[in-house]
Amino acid sequence: MAEAARTRRAWDVLSSVLDPEVPALSLRDLGIVRDVRAQGAALDVVLTPTYSGCPATEVIRQSVIDAIDAAGLGPVTVTLQRAPAWTTDWISDDGRRKLRDYGIAPPGPVDAGAGVPIRLVGRRAAPAIACPRCNSLQTERLSAFGSTACKALYRCISCREPFEHFKPL
Repeated sequence: MAEAARTRRAWDVLSSVLDPEVPALSLRDLGIVRDVRAQGAALDVVLTPTYSGCPATEVIRQSVIDAIDAAGLGPVTVTLQRAPAWTTDWISDDGRRKLRDYGIAPPGPVDAGAGVPIRLVGRRAAPAIACPRCNSLQTERLSAFGSTACKALYRCISCREPFEHFKPL
């Protein structure tokens, strides 16, 4: 298989590798696959973890290797590239839709120049987050942390359903 076709096929395969913490998203939807490079007989897949201490990094790495090998595109190496740091802006539009469909409110855009403020005030001080189920903005934060450190736990006051919000990073 020609180098360019093999690389394109690898990108397609990586579209089917799901994130272990948010299995509604592929690694490509999440934006952590930065590059696929042909290096001689091997492919090198470049990943940027969502944060440097992400506990799923090794599982993701192995999932990439397994998927590329299963597609007959190996051998493969995985390079972890931590700079520039991953940002939620890298989540694809399709990924944001999939988050909403899965019941997680997607993050808003990040203004890199402004940073992300730390709020040390009550639950309603943060900007309103739309409920992924009924779209109401009448929501409240229950906890700064959800099932993972990158999500917060919210509740919709209108439909009374709890949901997670993927924090903008």
